[in-house]
Amino acid sequence: MNFARLALLTALSIAPLVPAQADTADFYRGKTINLVVGYGPGGGYDLFARLLARYMPNHMPGKPGVVVQNMPGAASLRATNYLAVTAPKDGTVIAAFDRNMPLIAVIGGNPNVQFDPLKLTWLGTMSDSTEDSFTLFMRKRADVTGIEDLRRPGGPQITVGVTSAGATDHDVTVLLKDVLGLNIKLVPGYQDSNTIGLAVESGELDAQFVNYVSTKVGKPTWADPKGKMQILMQFARKTRHPELLDIPTALELSKNENATQMIEMAEIPYLVARPYAAPPGIPADRAEALQAAFMATARDPDFAREAARINLELTPLDAKQTLAVVQRLVDIPQAQRDKLRNIMYGAPKN
Repeated sequence: MNFARLALLTALSIAPLVPAQADTADFYRGKTINLVVGYGPGGGYDLFARLLARYMPNHMPGKPGVVVQNMPGAASLRATNYLAVTAPKDGTVIAAFDRNMPLIAVIGGNPNVQFDPLKLTWLGTMSDSTEDSFTLFMRKRADVTGIEDLRRPGGPQITVGVTSAGATDHDVTVLLKDVLGLNIKLVPGYQDSNTIGLAVESGELDAQFVNYVSTKVGKPTWADPKGKMQILMQFARKTRHPELLDIPTALELSKNENATQMIEMAEIPYLVARPYAAPPGIPADRAEALQAAFMATARDPDFAREAARINLELTPLDAKQTLAVVQRLVDIPQAQRDKLRNIMYGAPKN
């Protein structure tokens, strides 16, 4: 091919992009992006968001500042609704919220949901959960030495602290209590996982479902086999975590097809364990800039080192991959969605 002609074609193909890139940089220059977090300070969602806020400006056109705004409420449903309905649709607001938000929107049953997960402008997820495990930690008791003790009719019962319906801890606990026949009493209404952890340590509660990796770092004595805690089971794992080879997974404990089906459906959100999105309908060039900056930050060596230092699992997926996971939830047959909704939230009232 004639190299002069090739150079001309290349220049023509690139030229239209230059003004758009310049306009995007001009828009963001001197502005601040609000990063809304659906939980209070100190938890995993908050830690990841604050780390992202430090590094993402380096990868954005115009280098805007990024400021974290905590907006706890209804297991992050408040923040997700704000993102979808109220937040400015100009690319100056993004949000981090519970991985279960797309699931509760898809299965229905919660009249407070005001968003369509397919219409959010997905940026990606910082974690696909492949290196983590959602584990049931319990204070050691003589009458409970393994998960089978909690499945014995008339056997011991334990109290498990949860936040509220729609949050992973609540919905997973309700589901597994039902489909695995666990002798569990839910104690709802806690503000966040840190508050629940304190209640377990004080003896107010017996147990808590929580991520293994963050717990191992934040509460190392919990993961110590010689300590006062034991791990009874794992969730969101196809196979046992390499550090928990003696602990069964929920799927292993399933004894019928219905239970397996419900567990597999509820585990899908873990593929987008730390999701981020912008409002629907923001300008395309700003959406692309946010999506590109999100992934560039996730791949930034300095960002990765800091995430590793505080043991945040960094296994990112981009916007298209994240949307594909959401689409998997949407594609679940209605009958299966109804079953899961009825287990988690009860049958609809006429």
